[in-house]
This record gives sequence, C-alpha cells and structure tokens, in this order.
Amino acid sequence: MFRILLTALLLWLPLSAWAFSVTFINPGTRLEPYWNDAANGMRAAARSLGIELEVVYAGRDPLRQIELTREVAGRPEERRPDYLLLSVEKGSFAEQMRIAESAGVPVFLAYNGLRPEERARHGAPREHFRELLGSLIPVAETAGRLTAEALLEEARRRGLYGNDGKIHMLAISGDRSTDSSIRRNRAMQAVVAANSDLVLDQIVHADWRRDLGKLKASLLFERYPQATLLWAGNDLIAFGAMEALREQGRTPGVDVLFSAINTSDEAMHRRIRGELTALAGGHFMAGGWSLVLLYDYHHGVDFADTEGVEMQRPMFTLFTPELARRYLDRFGEPVPDIDFTRYSRHLNPERDGYSFDFKELLEP
Repeated sequence: MFRILLTALLLWLPLSAWAFSVTFINPGTRLEPYWNDAANGMRAAARSLGIELEVVYAGRDPLRQIELTREVAGRPEERRPDYLLLSVEKGSFAEQMRIAESAGVPVFLAYNGLRPEERARHGAPREHFRELLGSLIPVAETAGRLTAEALLEEARRRGLYGNDGKIHMLAISGDRSTDSSIRRNRAMQAVVAANSDLVLDQIVHADWRRDLGKLKASLLFERYPQATLLWAGNDLIAFGAMEALREQGRTPGVDVLFSAINTSDEAMHRRIRGELTALAGGHFMAGGWSLVLLYDYHHGVDFADTEGVEMQRPMFTLFTPELARRYLDRFGEPVPDIDFTRYSRHLNPERDGYSFDFKELLEP
C-alpha cells in the first residue's frame, strides 16, 4: 500500500520537484545577440522542464572559460551543478574536461563539438574522459550552403554579372579555428566550386565582430569594386559590412547583396526590409535541445542508446520575410514560452527519437 501511495505521489509532483541543476559556460558576451538568444532559449527549456539553470559568460576569452570551469567545479558539493554544459572554443576543451573530470561533474557539449584532432588525442565521449557524456552540434555546413545558394540565386535573377560574365562575391567569416566557422566556410566555398559563374574574390576573418566586419569590408569594397555579393559568417559581421558600404554611398540589398547567419531581432528586421538577401538561423536552440537530452539522461533514458554520443543535427532554417515576421511574433519575449516537455522521450515514451527542427518552434 505504501508503494502505491508513493508512486501516486511521485506522479502527482510537478516537474520542479524533480529538478536538477545545469551550469552553462557561455563562451560569448552579454552584448552578443546570438549568445543571448542561446541563453534565453536554454532558459525557456529549463523553465519548461523544471531544470535549475545557471548561465555564466566567458566574454570570448578561452582562458576565462577555463577559469569559470575551475570556479564552478571547485564549489562545495552542495552548490556544485549536477551537469556542466560547454561549447568547445579555441583550444579550451582539454583543460576544461580535466577540471570537470577531477571534480566528478558530468559534461555535455553543445554548439561546438570535438575537432578531429581533439577526438584523435582524447577519444570520443565516454572514452578517455568518462564524464564527457556526449555532444549535440548543428550541421554548420547547412548555414554556409543555404546562404551562399540564396545569394547566388538572387544575383542570377537580377543579372548581377561583371564585365567578365561572372558574379563576384566577397566573404567575411567568423574566425579561422572554431569548428562551426570552418564548416560554414567550407560549405560556402563548395557552392563557389560547384558554380562556374560564381567567383570568390577573397575571404577574410573578423572574429564574429561588427567593428572588424566594417573595417574588413571597407578594404574589400575598395579592392574589389566589381563584387556584388557579400557572404558573412554571422549577423554582426554583415551589419558592420553594411555600414562600410553606406559610407561609400551605396545601398545594401541594391548595390551589394548580403547574407548573414543568426536570429537577432535586427537581422530579422533587415531581412524583412530587404537589406539582407539571405538569412539562416535556428541553431541557437542547440543548448535548449541539449537540456532535453540531459533531462532524459537524468531520468534514466540515455540518448546514447538510440542517438549515439556525438550528435549532429540540421537546425538551420532559411528565413523568408514571412518567416522573419513569424519569428519576431513567436520569440518576441526574452524567454519564449515553449513547451519542451513534448520533446522528451522520458515524458513521451512513444517517441522514437528526437526532433530538433527549428520550424516546429515557429508553429503555434
């Protein structure tokens, strides 16, 4: 009789009664729209699933990421989180894992996973580092391909060919070393290689920054006046490049077509106005989806049994002006009200697997 009453009580308890804690070491800054969107997406998932979430910011400093990992792992046991959520950035992975491993704190990787050389040296999750549970990363190539193809399609439609009969494009990527940046760049360059009428005049790097995007674009526009396309590794770089173009007396979306990646409000409004010709995003929810996986793992449903420990999933949507308006309506609040319990296999045993389709989140 006692067991029956206990079972009934446990089923009646709200999700908050099952709460566990996660600390996300955010590699970005509080001023970056993308990393704020990522944090707010995670807060929405945490609120829905009853997870105690802490977000700390490393300010784009890999040494600070290591310091924060040491600080969190060194807390008294009662204040230490049940899980750490990390994003692999600029060589910080191994030291962060050593710290977490020595403290016995399980780690999950989101947004950026293991580079091939890191996997070769340290093994896959649950091998050398036993506390490394797994990783979930967006298929970054999708963003590079979708935006480059959309730029090329519109340039062809408008007939933006130079005197040599070619369409000329400039590219300003995020950085040289981050896995997501490398893969976005590679996919963009594959589109160039596959289309004989498209020429990539030059690719440079702006470290994801608006000011550097403006500086690099100003030099590129002077060096390559025939260029009519600019592919950008993120939205901030694109905004900076647009400022540079305007200072030269030209108009974004008319004289030069721009692409961007991310889902900031500014990017959505620029897509609606036509200043951005191509915009891809949705991958900021990788952290929210990761919390769903950790929720299930914590409750005895191990994602490794069906999904493996290293997951790459398509998460990018190419935004039309209509989808951009829908996004602003749906995600207008800092922490959107989304029911993440429907994605949990623990709470929905009939589910065969996990769906990480961002377009689902845009539906009513």
